[in-house]
Amino acid sequence: MSLHAQVQSQLQQMSAGAADANTLNNALRLLSKWRSVLIQNTLIQQEGLTVLQGPLAGLEFIAQSAEGCHIPKLLGCYEQPLQPHVSKAIEADYDVILNIGCAEGYYAVGMARKMVKAQILAHDLDARAQASCKELAQKNGVLDRIQVGGLFNPEDFARYAGKRTLVFCDIEGGERDLLDPAMAPALGHMDIIVESHECLIPGITQLLLERFSPTHDITVIHDDGQRSLDNAPQWFNGLAHLDQLLATWEWRSGPTPWLVMHPKA
Repeated sequence: MSLHAQVQSQLQQMSAGAADANTLNNALRLLSKWRSVLIQNTLIQQEGLTVLQGPLAGLEFIAQSAEGCHIPKLLGCYEQPLQPHVSKAIEADYDVILNIGCAEGYYAVGMARKMVKAQILAHDLDARAQASCKELAQKNGVLDRIQVGGLFNPEDFARYAGKRTLVFCDIEGGERDLLDPAMAPALGHMDIIVESHECLIPGITQLLLERFSPTHDITVIHDDGQRSLDNAPQWFNGLAHLDQLLATWEWRSGPTPWLVMHPKA
């Protein structure tokens, strides 16, 4: 079944029920994702698979992300409010990068390209994501410097105690159980960048703040969804304004602030 037919079938199923606000919202999200996939095809035809800007510019990406949006990663505006902190992390002299919830390896491989001395560990529960991460690492010539694994437990942090370590965590709410310094004291001496999935677990941001405030200086980064391109391709500037918005839309269903945490002196 073609993409168009799949979307049409899903819309017909939605329209068979009551036309309430929730149904209309779901239909809008479905159509927006469908349109963004079409724009994605145009982007790849015009620009190929090289990330165009941002701290990971030059990364040779794959044709499809393991999950979620794809175009913002190629354009280089993905999670743009976080980018200054990603740049600082790349410039820092870390021994270890623990990318937990690595998906297809956008960050793990992108950082490995620029951090030639760091040990990069990429973990994800999804076997398909692990395979995509290895594919991406192979494509960018860093497979020998990345260890790809599955489940990461709180007790595993102890392996990296005494090393200058950055924990880069995006695990869809799993941060509540994983990032607990009472269970993993080694976290008290590690830099941490974590996406707090407030839209999935209300109150998780405050919980993490309470857990880490005694040991870390914490910056909370909120995202209003606005994105900008330094040098947008000519074809992009020719798109309708709605298509430009959809090209940079990251498919988020609600707030997902980041916490950037550094151990206190």
